[in-house]
Amino acid sequence: MTELRHWWQRAVIYQVYPRSFQDSDGDGIGDLRGIASRLDHLHDLGIDTVWLSPIYPSPMADFGYDVADYTGIDPMFGTLADFDALVAALHGRGMRLVLDYVPNHSSDRHPWFLESRSSRTDPKRDWYVWRDPAPDGGPPNNWLSHFGGIAWEWDASTGQYYLHSFLKEQPDLNWRNPAVKRAMFDALRFWLDRGVDGFRVDVMWCMVKDALFRDNPPNPDWRPGMSTRDRLIPVYDADRPETMALVAEMRALLDGYGDRLLIGEIYLPVERLVAYYGPEGKGGAQMPYNFTLIKARWAAESVAEIIRRYEAALPQPAPPGVAWPNWVLSNHDQSRIGTRIGPAQARVAAMLLLTLRGTPTIYYGEEIGMLDVPIPPALVQDPAEKRQPGIGQGRDPERTPMVWDASAEGGFTRGKPWLPLGADHGRVNVAVEAEDPQSMLALYRALLALRRREPALGGGAVEEVRADGGVLCFVRREGASGVAVALNMTGAPAETAATGRIVLSTQLDRRGEEVAGTLRLRPDEGVVLAE
Repeated sequence: MTELRHWWQRAVIYQVYPRSFQDSDGDGIGDLRGIASRLDHLHDLGIDTVWLSPIYPSPMADFGYDVADYTGIDPMFGTLADFDALVAALHGRGMRLVLDYVPNHSSDRHPWFLESRSSRTDPKRDWYVWRDPAPDGGPPNNWLSHFGGIAWEWDASTGQYYLHSFLKEQPDLNWRNPAVKRAMFDALRFWLDRGVDGFRVDVMWCMVKDALFRDNPPNPDWRPGMSTRDRLIPVYDADRPETMALVAEMRALLDGYGDRLLIGEIYLPVERLVAYYGPEGKGGAQMPYNFTLIKARWAAESVAEIIRRYEAALPQPAPPGVAWPNWVLSNHDQSRIGTRIGPAQARVAAMLLLTLRGTPTIYYGEEIGMLDVPIPPALVQDPAEKRQPGIGQGRDPERTPMVWDASAEGGFTRGKPWLPLGADHGRVNVAVEAEDPQSMLALYRALLALRRREPALGGGAVEEVRADGGVLCFVRREGASGVAVALNMTGAPAETAATGRIVLSTQLDRRGEEVAGTLRLRPDEGVVLAE
C-alpha cells in the first residue's frame, strides 16, 4: 500500500494557457480575472491544481516565455492585485496554483540584459553568456537554437556574441554567476510569499552550459525531414551534470516553504529524465515531466512498453513521496491528443491518463475534446513560426481559445479572439456538452470522480501491464482491492480475458455489467472493471 503523504500525489493538474482561457475586458486576450471567473468549471470537473503559463511582463516575442520582469504581471493579464485575488479564490475552493518559471533565459528587453549589453565592463555583463568570435570571426561554436539556426547573435556595439538557445530575443542567463542565482531565487521567494504552491520550470534541462563551450558532435542518425537542431547531439548545451545541483538548490528553497511542488519541463529519454528526481529519487524535482505519451505510437504494445519502461526506470525502491510518476497527453507546445489520434481514441486516451499510477496533467480544452485549429497564414500569431518560416503553423493550432458556449465568439470574449475558434465550436463547447450525458465532458467528469473514490486509482501499484492484440490491459491494486483497465486502441471490436464488474466505459454505458472470463470491447472503447 502506498501512503499518499503529499497533496501533489493526489492532485490532478490542469494547464491554463492564460491568453486563451477567458477574456474579461473584451480585448480578445484571456486574463487573470477571466480565469477567476471560470474556476467553478474546474472545481466541478474535479480539478484541484491549476498551472498557469507565463503571465509576467513581456514584449511577447515568445508570448511570455521572454520575461522582462520576474516579479510582475503583464498589463494584458491584469495586476498583482488580480493575481492575489486569483490565488485567494483558488485556495478558498481548496485548490492550488502552480506558476510557470522561466529561468534559462530572459527577454532582451529585461533591464538586466540592457545593462549587460551596454558595455563589456558593465557589472551585469556576466549575467548573460557572452563570447568572443571564433578565429574566423564567426560564432564561438556550433550550438544551435531550438527555434532554428545558430544559437549565437552578434552584438556589434560590444564586439561579442551572446547565446540564445531559443529566439534571439531570449538571451540565456548565466547560471554559473552567483549573482544571477541569487536574483532568480529571490523571484521564486517573491511568488512563494504570495501563496504560490509550486512552479513548473521551463526547459529545466537547458539551464547550465558547458564551461569550455565545446562543439556539439554531429548526429550520425540525422536524416532529411528531421529538425535542424537534430543535426547535432546536444552534449554540451543541455543536460549538463551541474544542472542537478542547481535543481537540488531550487528544491531546498521550496521545501523551506512547506509542501510545495517543483515540476521540470524535460524533453529527454526516460533514462535521463528520471535523474532529475535527484540522487536515489529524492531532493530534485518531485515531477520531471514525463512526455512519453505525447510522442508515442498509438498502439497497445507500444504504450504497454512505455508504461513498463517508465515504471522500471523510476528510482527504486520508491518510498512515499519519492520518485512519484506523472503523465501528460498534450500541452501548449504539442498538438492536441484528438488531432494526433482522432476524437474516438481521445476518449480512450483520457481513460488511460486518469487511470495510470501517478499525477496526471490535463491541457485546457481536452475535457471537451478540442482539436487543433488550422490557422490561415494571415492570422498566424506564434512568433516562433513568424521568425522561422517552414516550421508549419507553429504552435497556434493547439493554443486557440477555450470554447464555453455556441455563441459566435464561444463565450471566450465579447471582442475578437486573438486566434480563431474551430469550425466545430458550435457543438464542442462546455455548455452543449454539459447537457449531453455521453459527451467528452461527461466522460472526464466520470473519470475524475472515479479516480477520487477508488483507492486503487490513487496510490495503488500498476501491475500486469500487457498488450492483448490491440487491447492495452493493466491492473491498479491497493491491498486486497483493485481495478482492471482494458483499452481497445483500435477501431475494430476486440476481446480480452477479464473478470469483474464494469464500473465505467468510455462510451458511458455498461455500468454494472458483469464480465466472466471474456470482455468484449466495442471499437474505440475502454473500460474499468472492479475485480
